[in-house]
Amino acid sequence: MEEVIKLLANVVNNLHDLFVMLTKRFGLALTDKELHFWLMGILGIGIFFVVHLLFKRMSRWSITSISFIYTFTVMVVIVFAIEIQQKITNRGNMEFEDAIAGLWGFIVLFLIYVAVTLTNYLFKRMKQKNHEDKYKL
Repeated sequence: MEEVIKLLANVVNNLHDLFVMLTKRFGLALTDKELHFWLMGILGIGIFFVVHLLFKRMSRWSITSISFIYTFTVMVVIVFAIEIQQKITNRGNMEFEDAIAGLWGFIVLFLIYVAVTLTNYLFKRMKQKNHEDKYKL
């Protein structure tokens, strides 16, 4: 886990240096805060447009899928925050496998929820069909 975080930090640092170099090359004297403002603003609005189109399409099928994606995203943030907190406080081991195990816990319980919901839906449909067939005569 520590190696993954170090790798990601290295990638982010290299991208940061690249953007600083590019802004200087184009004559833009941006402070670090201004660079973060523009870079994160552009990245955020780009992600928003993609997610908005995706969720808009998905909302036609089921709001459950959107709820799952949102919850999974929040769970990823929480799981990694806990792992980083363990590293900072030296309480427990910071391991990537722990994060994955935590996310699998959510996925398994969500699949159980889907199975129960689907079973209930199918049962209601069968009951409704039997009721309609009974009074068709």
